[in-house]
Amino acid sequence: MTVPLTRILMVEDDPDIRAVAHLSLTAVGSFTVALCASGEEALAQAEAFAPDLLLLDVMMPGMDGPATLAALRAKPALAGVPALFMTAKVQPQEVAHYRDLGAADVLPKPFDPMALPGQLRALWERLHG
Repeated sequence: MTVPLTRILMVEDDPDIRAVAHLSLTAVGSFTVALCASGEEALAQAEAFAPDLLLLDVMMPGMDGPATLAALRAKPALAGVPALFMTAKVQPQEVAHYRDLGAADVLPKPFDPMALPGQLRALWERLHG
């Protein structure tokens, strides 16, 4: 039996994207979501929130998505938490690079808010199936 996906930590610097994703993930997906506006905020909140999945924007001021993922991976409690990058840069070589950095997958932006929860559940099933 697969452990259900319930807790998602989302790191996104754009407040509009954060709001749409939050509504999608909570109202459509019924997930418990912690929103962070920066990598630094994610580092401060992630361990206490204990996410099942990390959803990281790639391009952010200060700490970008890859730097945030590396810092989160350095924390033993978060080292094994699957991570997804969300980005408009989804050329095959870019996706391969993000996977090399430890991402389980890459979701293209803009995303479909109605489809996002299902995409995350499908990925979860693939990882734990």
